[in-house]
Amino acid sequence: MVSRRRFLTLSGGLAGAAAFTPWVGTATAGAAPISAQSASAALTAPIALTAADAAKNPGLAWPAGQVLPTFPQPEHLDVADVRKLSGDDQALLNTLQGIVNRVRPRVYFLVDDSSDAAWLATLGLPTTKHDDPMSLVAAYRSEISGAVVYDRDAPDSVNVATTLAGLKNAVIASPEQVEKYDLTIVEDLRGRFTDDPLATYRWQLEHLWPQCTHRLLTGVPPTRTAAVPGVKWTELARETNPVRDNSNRKVYELDLSPVLGGEGVYLRFQDAFGNDGWGPSVQHVTILADGKQIADFDTATDAETPYIFDADGSAVADGHRFCDGGSYWIYRFAPPAGTTTLTAKVDMWNQYLVTATDQAPTRVEVFPNLRDYIVGTKAMVAWLPPDGATGDLLGEIFGKVEPTTPYLGWFNGAVAGEHGGVGIASEHGIEVLAADFYQNGTVFSGARATIRPTPPRRNTPRLRKKIYVSFTVGEGDNIQYCQHRMRDIWDNGDRGTVPTNWTIDPLLADVGPAIYAYYQRTATGNDLLIAGPSGAGYTYPSLWPADKLDYFTKMTGRYMRATGLNVISLFNLVDGPPAPPDERVGASYHEYTPALGLILGWEHGNQITTPGGIPVVGDFARFADVADYHQGLYDHVADWDGDKPRFVAAAIQAWNWTPTQIVSLANSLDDRFEIVRGDAFFDLLRRTLD
Repeated sequence: MVSRRRFLTLSGGLAGAAAFTPWVGTATAGAAPISAQSASAALTAPIALTAADAAKNPGLAWPAGQVLPTFPQPEHLDVADVRKLSGDDQALLNTLQGIVNRVRPRVYFLVDDSSDAAWLATLGLPTTKHDDPMSLVAAYRSEISGAVVYDRDAPDSVNVATTLAGLKNAVIASPEQVEKYDLTIVEDLRGRFTDDPLATYRWQLEHLWPQCTHRLLTGVPPTRTAAVPGVKWTELARETNPVRDNSNRKVYELDLSPVLGGEGVYLRFQDAFGNDGWGPSVQHVTILADGKQIADFDTATDAETPYIFDADGSAVADGHRFCDGGSYWIYRFAPPAGTTTLTAKVDMWNQYLVTATDQAPTRVEVFPNLRDYIVGTKAMVAWLPPDGATGDLLGEIFGKVEPTTPYLGWFNGAVAGEHGGVGIASEHGIEVLAADFYQNGTVFSGARATIRPTPPRRNTPRLRKKIYVSFTVGEGDNIQYCQHRMRDIWDNGDRGTVPTNWTIDPLLADVGPAIYAYYQRTATGNDLLIAGPSGAGYTYPSLWPADKLDYFTKMTGRYMRATGLNVISLFNLVDGPPAPPDERVGASYHEYTPALGLILGWEHGNQITTPGGIPVVGDFARFADVADYHQGLYDHVADWDGDKPRFVAAAIQAWNWTPTQIVSLANSLDDRFEIVRGDAFFDLLRRTLD
């Protein structure tokens, strides 16, 4: 979820053995909760199912104690490839999918380059391919009431339209789509809202929330930027060395004159080395047209705002803007007519790649993802920055639901959005599932699969004076990662060569049991599935109120036991840097979960504590290549004298690494090191703590 620099910013049918199958039954208040334990050992979740809430979703099975609903079981799927469609058309289809699949999942879309097709094959259902995805509008017209029309001049009306679509059995559409597909307008939001998100979502909370499910909250952006094909970029500057400090900081003078003559000048900043998470940092920008200043601003200030064309995944910290990996940001400048010389002076450092063009490189369109699931569950969707007045409203929304109610989607803002949003959720007893790119959720929540409740057999070696290393591939709390990137790297031929921990969200037992079961069924003896941060959902447990934390750990314990997990990866931010859990938090995990230990993320590999009786080990991480990780690991253990065992929880960057790199790193280590799975790692560590 974070680049290396973002971390430093913070710290300054499927077969299986007899097993657990997600609950499938009527949505009644007395339905049994998910549990792999005996009835006497079952732990009751605080979410109660009211008759009113059951009536809102009559087609779903959502018994009390089950965090997310089970859709009806799919029997046949209409499949269409929507990758070439605009976001607007995809959003219309996704909301159609939510209405149709609520009754019985029948529509499946190919969106990702490889994983969607792979999962379709894994599901093994009969399919019918449709070459024209939009033909499904006519095919299923009888099942929708019409369209809710959003207002392009008020972007957040897209989300209000989505909430309304779920309540009115409708799709969302632009005015042009209504005309093109001959849709009946059931609600027209044009002119109803301004571009003020606070007022828009306040209206939604007051008028639509009472009709929505209260067992699920969601958040996705109303719009996204999409690349315009055929844009030609001119390279202006590139750092050719891997610079990870400010040693190359200076004011760079860039000649923009070659891209004059178009509708404007677009200046893009990217990471010159996208594999190590340390891209450009910019403090100040000055633009001169024929020697006359037309723009002058510090980044990360209000003065910068008029020039930001596309902020993408960039972030601000300590008064500068930066981006890492595949992220970028773009400024737009409008030189006076007749300008012959255009110059940029940029106070910049780190691994920069600067390019420019005279064509608008991106366009704004509707963000389509997750809308099938939002509509299918009749959830309310919002997109609120988690600070200031909008953060207060987000907290107010979170305060209206019971503890352990899930929030699916993501948060408005890069680094600050994640940590501010998860922080507010934690303070209100809400766990987060990163799901804004989770596709076909209404299909996967209905596809049945058998999940084994027992952990894999543990083979712990004899304790010796070794450096015990346990590799952990992160991001598993992120269900869209589990659906897409994890499938790609899991299917790598080198997986299983080296003992490796794979973080995964146990709540996939509800929202994607076939996904979870595939990983469990195909794991080798060297693969260990462990719960992603921080159990059943992403949260910072130390921020949970004292009277609510046990609800989360009890729920986490039930889902871990039901899905065969016994190690937890933990994130825990408290007032800034990562913090080990205190006695209260440790005791709750120790009492209510089967965890052998906790791996504390975003640390520096130095923590070994036992709060409340549970071992906690801080992870060690490097975000570059194998050689860099090897050197960093050797430096980390340079003080080891060989007198007693040493334990290193080694974090692996899931977005850039594959099992091939893990094998290469493992082969580079000398015989002082022994690589073990996470369960054996904590088994050995516990022996040294006795």
